[in-house]
Amino acid sequence: MNQIMKTSGINRYFAVPGGNSLHVLKDITMEIPEGKLTILKGRSGSGKTTLMNILGALDTATSGEILFDGVRLEELGERSRCRLRRTKMGFIFQSVALIPTMNAYENVEYMLRMAGIKKNRNDRVKESLKLVGLAGRMDHMPQELSGGEQQRTAIARAIVHKPRIIFADEPTAELDTKTALQIVKIFKNLTEQEGITVLMTTHDTDLMEMGDRVYELEDGGFIGRE
Repeated sequence: MNQIMKTSGINRYFAVPGGNSLHVLKDITMEIPEGKLTILKGRSGSGKTTLMNILGALDTATSGEILFDGVRLEELGERSRCRLRRTKMGFIFQSVALIPTMNAYENVEYMLRMAGIKKNRNDRVKESLKLVGLAGRMDHMPQELSGGEQQRTAIARAIVHKPRIIFADEPTAELDTKTALQIVKIFKNLTEQEGITVLMTTHDTDLMEMGDRVYELEDGGFIGRE
């Protein structure tokens, strides 16, 4: 099985008052298989979001190595990291962060503008919305969509530029169980039909059995892998 991302010995310290430091991530070594759904599970404060931000080039590790698609993240400058995020990565957050003055179609198209993609914009947007089951809702404003539909719009926005990997940080936390299951099924379909790699954080035990690989974090370190 090919690995799209590997880490070795990732540590992250944060400065705290008094000249001390807080050891948030402790010697994280992991492999993320290409075209699969990997789940990071753990309670609030376990370090899931910090690790996600480092893997997504939104933050930097204090020490350790990250190899993504043949590139060492720690060797990139901020401009290169920004370009990588815009072209090869997609992000989905607990708060869907849709632009309230844009309809679903426009919110998704905005990602293409950010990525600097000009060709076939209309086709890409419609294809992405169709993949998440919103072909008939693309003209609706965010406030006219249900919570699940808003999250599906966020997924369409994350995949429209055809990234190599999607980082989904607690994407189902604000959804009911039925809708949350539908969202994870969409992730599974994206891995199986489109070959997109998905890394998702969650503390919902009902969703974890759908992961191809599951890592468990506790107090900043791994205590298990399934």
